[in-house]
Amino acid sequence: MRNTFGNALTITLFGESHGSAIGAILDGLAPGIEIDDAFIKNRLFQRKPKTGTGTARRESDDYRFQSGVYNGKTTGTPLCITIENAQQHSSDYETLRYTPRPGHADFAAESKYHGFQDVRGGGHFSGRLTAAIVAAGALVEAALRQHGIYIYTHIARMGVILDDALCEQNRHVLDTAEFPTISRTAETAMKEYIAAAGKEGDSVGGVLESEIVGLPAGIGEPWFDSLEGVLSHVLFSIGGVKGVEFGEGFAIADMRGSEANDPYYYKDGRVLTASNHNGGIGGGITNGMPVRFRCAVKPTPSIYKKQKTVDLSIGADTELTISGRHDPAIVHRAAPVVNACAAIAVADLLTVRYGTDFLKTGLR
Repeated sequence: MRNTFGNALTITLFGESHGSAIGAILDGLAPGIEIDDAFIKNRLFQRKPKTGTGTARRESDDYRFQSGVYNGKTTGTPLCITIENAQQHSSDYETLRYTPRPGHADFAAESKYHGFQDVRGGGHFSGRLTAAIVAAGALVEAALRQHGIYIYTHIARMGVILDDALCEQNRHVLDTAEFPTISRTAETAMKEYIAAAGKEGDSVGGVLESEIVGLPAGIGEPWFDSLEGVLSHVLFSIGGVKGVEFGEGFAIADMRGSEANDPYYYKDGRVLTASNHNGGIGGGITNGMPVRFRCAVKPTPSIYKKQKTVDLSIGADTELTISGRHDPAIVHRAAPVVNACAAIAVADLLTVRYGTDFLKTGLR
């Protein structure tokens, strides 16, 4: 079972939903990076379930560095970060070992690990482990911000509800101003949409839109380690993500070349593009424009409606009604996970190009 992503900068994930703790190991970090505790805690708070729209499981998500940090700065050796689990309700899952939940990894895990996997709360496949990704990724994201590289994510769509807070004139911003927060109208409508599904024992998904601002031109490798390929690799590691597109994505197939191409021009000695239909990427490599991508997040698979499944112990069809604590939507909680994954991916590519010390010293 391989749980490591990256080349020069790697992250290894460990733990289970109902084990004693979850965690991540970052290897390849530059020494001397200052730990931004407030930023990490803020990203973890964004991932937490919210009252009325989230699971009843409430973890403190207090993290601890087991290695790789001394006097508030990275040492350059492998950094291990752990987060304890305190709110396990393992009895909720006692009946699920032989009845795989539709939409979950239960049957796939059974097929791969022959029944030796921890089934409680989804075990190693649980969204609980994204807390460790967020903690590790936030550390990297804070370091990137010190060098003018910012990552922003917002909910672009939930059902037919669109967030119009990010208007057309902001689509190609070059400064470091954050995305506008979700519009009040869209936020209220989305909360009502989630609540309505929850009352019916059902769930909803949505689309997250992200932008990476400040990446220099020339990041990424042609063909197999393109920026799109590396980002897609790590984004698809997020359990709820079922689609990733860059720039105009699938819509670009309906455009003509004269529309889809992004014309170049000079401004203050810098090469820019008049549009950004290709999402700041050409030939798999950054062109200096904001890198824009979207993730399709599926509805939470744990729903309270009766569903058809199988009983593996007797080899027969059966029905299943899930109990326990579950989110009617995870798309809003997935946003900081997307940020964390994107931060680790671009930091890895930057480290490949500029060396291990880049996250400390930046471009010199």
